[in-house]
Amino acid sequence: MPLVPGADPFRHEGSDIGVLLCHGFTGSPASLRPWARHLAERGHTVSLPLLPGHGTRWQDLQATGWQDWYATVDRELRLLRDRCDRVFVAGLSMGGSLALRLAARHGDAVTGVVVVNPATTFPRVKGWALPAVRHVVTSIPGITDDIAKEGAVEGGYDRVPLHAAHAMRQLTRVLRGDLAQVTQPLLLLRSRVDHVVPPSDSAVVLGAVSSTDITEVVLEESYHVATLDHDAERIHDETDAFITRLTTRKAVRDRT
Repeated sequence: MPLVPGADPFRHEGSDIGVLLCHGFTGSPASLRPWARHLAERGHTVSLPLLPGHGTRWQDLQATGWQDWYATVDRELRLLRDRCDRVFVAGLSMGGSLALRLAARHGDAVTGVVVVNPATTFPRVKGWALPAVRHVVTSIPGITDDIAKEGAVEGGYDRVPLHAAHAMRQLTRVLRGDLAQVTQPLLLLRSRVDHVVPPSDSAVVLGAVSSTDITEVVLEESYHVATLDHDAERIHDETDAFITRLTTRKAVRDRT
């Protein structure tokens, strides 16, 4: 099945600092490509994989589950760890959920975590009937291109397969049980206005992780897909400052 434009994975071989980027549910690497390119221009080694079932047609997502999506980013993290001395994990929306679980499961192998509008709950009104309805109704209209910037397009699916939505709901439940194991420095960026993920999801993260080094940034000019919105450069700059601070601090410790 051919990929939709912009959905191909992005990889760049750079320094011994690696960054793994995880895209969101029904989206593709297109939503994070400017972020990935920026990090590559900064000289980092960057991996932005395409998650199973994404980037082609929504029917392909129907046959996948959260374990498939997580297995992909877990494999990419292990490859980065073989190549780099320090690795950061980052993600948008469900990609933020995957990044947080990687941090919880891999501990000191992850140097820091950056998440943008992370998804940690599933709407009760929409989610309570999913276990039964998904066997009757194949899909529902999707929510894509929640972007304030005129002309910006995410390129995600216009339909959400309900089997995959059920898997997404399961992922959020698993993640909430993992959050206390997240101890790494955390940079969380959230949009003031988000029509897809409520601000309370970020509050769940901030209240549950065990990290002592936490930075929260509120994005005033963007909606859900902030990585393609007015605050994209802010995300780039905050990520740069976060990585520089943590890698410089480690370099100083190593010299003393």
